Amino acid sequence: MRQFSRQSRSGRILLGAGLCALLLGASGCSRIRTHQGYQVDKLLVDSVQPGIDNRASVEGTLGRPSFVAQFGDQDWYYVSRDMRSLAFSNPKPVSQTVLHVRFDAAGNVVAVDRMGLEQVAKISPSGDKTPTLGRHRSLFDEIFGNIGAVGAGGMGGAGGGSNTGGGPNGS
Repeated sequence: MRQFSRQSRSGRILLGAGLCALLLGASGCSRIRTHQGYQVDKLLVDSVQPGIDNRASVEGTLGRPSFVAQFGDQDWYYVSRDMRSLAFSNPKPVSQTVLHVRFDAAGNVVAVDRMGLEQVAKISPSGDKTPTLGRHRSLFDEIFGNIGAVGAGGMGGAGGGSNTGGGPNGS
């Protein structure tokens, strides 16, 4: 009877260790959710009105933009994105909001546009090489291909001209 209780105790310990290992292994496969950029507050965004607000009131209401237009400061962008990934896989966008506030020359709001996830471009490269234009040269062609080309006639080197005199016409 004593041996039976030892075996059942060791069986319970082994079962407990197996369950702990299973839980630790499953926790590594959890979903990871991240937020990037501006925290969108729908009430604040809806309060920005064209013709009423200006740069100062928009900055007071929404804060500094995520980025300003490249040429001039007539366009402000507030970008917000939620991403999701599983363990070590590539993250995928779940939702995205781009708030585009346009100003006129006087600094008054002209329009407020909202764009969503439909603006995300999915790029899938083809193959492991980038196609390029031009000649296909091997490593040895690149290293030894210019031997003899230095100073060749017509290449701006010293060896191709028939100008032997001191003047511009050879005199």
